[in-house]
Amino acid sequence: MRDTVEILGVKIDKVTEEQALEIAKGFLKGDKVAKIYTPNPEIIMAAREDSDFKKILNDADLCTADGIGVVYGAKILKNPVPCRVAGFDLTCNLLDYMKDTEDSVFLFGAKPGVAKIAKQKLMEKYPGLKVAGTNDGYFSKGDIPAIVEKINNSGAKLLLVCLGMKKQEQWIAEYQSELKTVKLCMGVGGTLDVFAGDVKRAPKIFIKLNLEWFYRLMKQPSRIGRFAALPKFVIAVFKSKKGMKK
Repeated sequence: MRDTVEILGVKIDKVTEEQALEIAKGFLKGDKVAKIYTPNPEIIMAAREDSDFKKILNDADLCTADGIGVVYGAKILKNPVPCRVAGFDLTCNLLDYMKDTEDSVFLFGAKPGVAKIAKQKLMEKYPGLKVAGTNDGYFSKGDIPAIVEKINNSGAKLLLVCLGMKKQEQWIAEYQSELKTVKLCMGVGGTLDVFAGDVKRAPKIFIKLNLEWFYRLMKQPSRIGRFAALPKFVIAVFKSKKGMKK
């Protein structure tokens, strides 16, 4: 039985990093295609305005709190999650586990060439890791059958779908039934860009102080519009709390 907190209609699992990893490892051994999403405040606000997207998120087998804003949101609702479980960190922990198994991963998303660079760097970082294949995130509707066939022919157990917010979750929801060997799909946004070295992760001190968002804003001031979702998110959570009390 999942233990979740509902934040603006989106169910977030109350798990630690260790628990999330164990659940993900279990999915790799399952008999169906499991789905892991990692909502941050921006994603939750988007789901608030899009009922279909909200339904997709709530159909996940695991939704972790990716973003300190989600952690604070749960605290505001007096139903806290143990900690932040970032999609990037969960992915790294899972790949570290997989390097000692026969299971392989398929990298799907990002600009042309990025996934291939990420593949090489991941195999260097995790000796023994099997990267079964790659495909960039620039495709048309007509390309999808060939992409699905490519994934199936690779024999991958883990599929990292990095197409950006909403698009990646929608892709997984629509095509999961066509996947033959994949046991776990994860929608993890810009993870491949970080693996490839195109985007730098915040220094550990920023992550420890829950200021990764501030570091990213300093590096990419153009993202200010996206970060504007955070105060709107907090206000919306407070309003939803008041609504629950009535």
